[in-house]
Amino acid sequence: MTSVINAQIRNFIVENYLFGDTSHPLEDDTSLIETDVIDSTGVLELVTFLEDTFQISIQDAEIVPANLDSIGSITAFVASKAVPQKSVA
Repeated sequence: MTSVINAQIRNFIVENYLFGDTSHPLEDDTSLIETDVIDSTGVLELVTFLEDTFQISIQDAEIVPANLDSIGSITAFVASKAVPQKSVA
């Protein structure tokens, strides 16, 4: 499932922030912020895409670089939100 999530996120980023330019491969651990691929407005667009595409809710406190700075971290974050959390009795 994470490979499907990763592919959808990668496609969104390439199409919306790199305008389809695949001449510079984007590794899973490349910082999207430090390489200026995404800015603060782009982060908000990304959050909307993630919520709509993966039917998840992202809280304001979760909008941090640790969750949204690379394709790998975004994939892991979405995968953790998409998996139903077990309740502790």
